[in-house]
Amino acid sequence: MSETMTSRLLSERTHRGCPVCGSTDQSHVFATESLDFAALGDHAFASRKRPERMRLHLVECPVCDLVYASSVPSPEALASLYEAAAFGSAEEAGFAARTYGEAVAPLAARLPDRVGALDIGTGEGAFLAELLHLGFTEVAGIEPSTDPIAAAPDAIRPLIEQGVFQAGLHPVGSLSLITCFQTIEHVPDPAAMVRDAYDMLKPGGMVVIVCHDRRSRVNRTLGLRSPIMDVEHMQLFSPKSITELLKRGGLADVGRDVIRNRYPARYWAQLLPLPGKLHGAFEGALTKSGLGARPVSLNVGNQLAWGVKPA
Repeated sequence: MSETMTSRLLSERTHRGCPVCGSTDQSHVFATESLDFAALGDHAFASRKRPERMRLHLVECPVCDLVYASSVPSPEALASLYEAAAFGSAEEAGFAARTYGEAVAPLAARLPDRVGALDIGTGEGAFLAELLHLGFTEVAGIEPSTDPIAAAPDAIRPLIEQGVFQAGLHPVGSLSLITCFQTIEHVPDPAAMVRDAYDMLKPGGMVVIVCHDRRSRVNRTLGLRSPIMDVEHMQLFSPKSITELLKRGGLADVGRDVIRNRYPARYWAQLLPLPGKLHGAFEGALTKSGLGARPVSLNVGNQLAWGVKPA
């Protein structure tokens, strides 16, 4: 997407209150806006990209503890930004899918059945393969970006619909599981997303979310240098706010846990908040040593949360 188009889409924004609880108290400023339109390239709205360390104007909700952008691009503008986003993280997506599959497996044992599963923001569909491996049928994914869908394996691509999650995407009461991994921060109305997901679930069905925990030790230590400070992120959750989101969406038996991510060392290296030259030298040393390809599991401040539609 051109710099002019990105600038226009990010400049034409809508003011909003807290997208979880509706509070309009915006006196708690978390971080002022920091944008450089010239530095926003094709990967600015891509997944698992090198952090640009930009952000919208962020405020902290005194009611539910959410940090959120007080003004955001319209849903149509966001859809355009994501549709045009580049994709180059297939390897990392595979690692993430295996991590999420291991996390979902014990939760899936609680479901009434394994017929009907939807993955929101599915990318190239790596997690859809995990769902099939777990025994789910009638599996589907929704993804706004065209590049990852084009990169999907031939057997998975027909399961992915290009577009954004919205009401009516699947019939009421038709799904046993809806997953949303590292995507809830990107949507302009997370409360509506959870309510619409609730409608599509069968009684006893489950929503499972993975998102950043802004109050984790690593994110509190890094502060505004954390990779979660990103122009894509419309909101950032804490344990309290992600729990509140699910409960306000009508879900019961809400639970939460810490999740450890596993990626090649070279991916972790690109997230480090180091000066440019030092960053390049460190990544080069990893590659030269052969250690860059070695998988490493870390707790980097991500959380797993779930809720069940009451029977």
